[in-house]
Order: sequence, then C-alpha cells, then structure tokens
Amino acid sequence: MNKFKLCLSLFGTFFKIGAFTIGGGYAMLPLIQREVAEKRKWIEESTMLDIVAIAESTPGPIAINTATFVGTRAAGFWGAFASTLGTVMPSFIIITCLSFVLESALEFEVVRFAFNGIRAGVIALIVKALWGMAKQCPKNMFSAILAVGAFSVDLLTKVNVLFVIIGGALIGLSVALISKGRGDGK
Repeated sequence: MNKFKLCLSLFGTFFKIGAFTIGGGYAMLPLIQREVAEKRKWIEESTMLDIVAIAESTPGPIAINTATFVGTRAAGFWGAFASTLGTVMPSFIIITCLSFVLESALEFEVVRFAFNGIRAGVIALIVKALWGMAKQCPKNMFSAILAVGAFSVDLLTKVNVLFVIIGGALIGLSVALISKGRGDGK
C-alpha cells in the first residue's frame, strides 16, 4: 500500500472510531486496539499497552495521543497528521452541529434518558479497556501494590495525576535499579 492510501486509510479508520465512540478517549481504546492491532495490523498487539502508557504520560487527550502515535508508527509525519485529524474531525463536526440544538433538546425528558443510557455504555467500554490492560500488566506483588497505591493517592487526595504518574515511574525505576544491583533483575 502506498503512503497516500495508507494515510487515507488511517484517516478513515480514526474518523470512524471518533464518530461512533461516545465517552472520550478511554472508551475509544478498545476500538482503537481492535482496528489498528487486530484487524489492520498497523501495530503489534503487545505494543498497545506501551502506546496507552505513552499516550497517558504525554499532555493531551489519550485518544488523540494514541492516534498520533499509531499514525507515526504506520506512516510517519503524514500518518500522524491523518490519524489525528481523523480522530478530532467527527467531534468537531458533531459539537458544532449540536451546539445549535442541544440547549433546547435537553428540555425533553427522552433526551436526558438517552444521555443516561449512553453514560452506562461508556462505563462498560472503559471497564473493558481497563480489563484488557490489566491482563497485560506484570503479575507480581510490587505491580499490584504500586497500582493500588497510585489509585488510592488519585482517589483520596487532590494530588495532580501527573505527579502520581511521575511518582509511579520513579518508584518503578528505583525498584528495578535496586533489583538489578542485587542481581535480581534481568
């Protein structure tokens, strides 16, 4: 496939994902994983967890960061551009259109009920993405304690999540260096 066709395919794929996923980036993750890793093989399935970690660690929405990373891996700069544009265009178009009618539509009870149903579906997609990522995480006591600790700090305090991520990275790096120093590491 030539680069132009690949960029069009990236744009179309991410446009479809952006257009038919409600609930933000975490709800998009299972769809992105299925389309780019399982179906189209633009990235390896084992790479998806790394992509999510990088996308979460960099500034900006996770779906856009993920699309940009996948596009870069598949087709360089223009792939990143096409993937990112494909991800944001549906939201831009939909929000522009909805802004004209949303305020008056929320007066109808059926619209409010529909949004409640959409929220429930979004929660299911987020849990599915979490479950998929949890299955790929290392299964050891340190990882479990670090995950519970990071979750607890985020849930119970007002510490910025960026500091939680940096703290987790520093703790993981420290433990790896200490283990390697003792000969426990790889």
